[in-house]
Amino acid sequence: MALKTISTNEAVPGMIVSQDIYTFNNQLLIGARTPLTDRIITRLKFYSIGEIEIIEGEDVDYFATSGENSQKNQDAPDWYVTSGANQIFYTHLDEVKASEEFKRFEASYENFSQEFKNSLDDIVAGGKDVNTTKLLMQINSVLHESRTSINLLDMLHCLRDHSDYVYHHSVNVALICNVMGKWLNYSEKETATLTLCGLLHDIGKLQIPSSILDKPSSLTPEEFTLVKTHTTKGFQLLKNKNIDDHIKCSALMHHERCDGSGYPNQYLARSIDSYAKIVAIADTYDAMTCARPYRGPLCPFEVIEFFEFEGLQKFDPHFILTFLNGIIQTYQGNTVILSDGQRGTILMLNKNYLSRPVISVGNKYIDLAARHELTIKSII
Repeated sequence: MALKTISTNEAVPGMIVSQDIYTFNNQLLIGARTPLTDRIITRLKFYSIGEIEIIEGEDVDYFATSGENSQKNQDAPDWYVTSGANQIFYTHLDEVKASEEFKRFEASYENFSQEFKNSLDDIVAGGKDVNTTKLLMQINSVLHESRTSINLLDMLHCLRDHSDYVYHHSVNVALICNVMGKWLNYSEKETATLTLCGLLHDIGKLQIPSSILDKPSSLTPEEFTLVKTHTTKGFQLLKNKNIDDHIKCSALMHHERCDGSGYPNQYLARSIDSYAKIVAIADTYDAMTCARPYRGPLCPFEVIEFFEFEGLQKFDPHFILTFLNGIIQTYQGNTVILSDGQRGTILMLNKNYLSRPVISVGNKYIDLAARHELTIKSII
């Protein structure tokens, strides 16, 4: 049996891991001889697993189809399974894209994104100060084109084809932060500051070579290490600007995690700026619901489930639960399609399992908390 150690950034679906993989605190992530899927790769990156050992050669086909491995997949969480669910979700997105409201939103979004790009270039290349008043006025014009928080999130899902990832991602994170500020009952001033934190959190990436940021293939360990420096580079760009300290700290700390597994300083929860904790959630949500070279976009309920299983250790419990409750409350009463093709309505939430509500399907009720073989695959 041929074995090879690779960077997690080089992992692609179909590869077979040779041994059990554990988190830093000895929690089993995936078992030996498990085939990689998009969601497993996402999970490995989420837990900062830098390298994995894979099986090469003829043995791959055997392990991928063996009864032992099939049983492991049956026992694995739902995000281990790759399916055609994203195609179902895009049916809903197509309806959103066809609306006049979305067309107005997209036009406003694109206009602001270009103005924002010019503003960031002036700050990074020209050394200019940050005009927070102008940025807030411009992004408010985008916010005014959405009726509700979930309407805003739906429309963001329709804007996943942009190639200029850094700028559009920053705008997306800012919009999600604005929604979070409202869910947290922040004041208008606090919400404005949080929105600016989202806008400027990735400014350091403008000092990373575009050849690395836009690389279509996996990054090498050395390239990934360089990309991680965008946090400190961003802080250096902003530290002497006349802006709120939360904005500076968010640029530095948005990849820190409450359990100490983040970067650049491996801070624990008590040392991480509170606004940076919120930006971290918005940043992760947008990244997971956006197609990336190593995986496709996830349905919102898949992301909710991912956060429930992975997020309470990584993220501030108050903020992550507020985020999850805000999303799930908005979806109550909506029609959904389940993984087996059934169509139903979200009737009642499971407080302890937000991603698995009770679904009304005709004259019957399906409690997804008790039916682990079923998941919500689209919202219509």
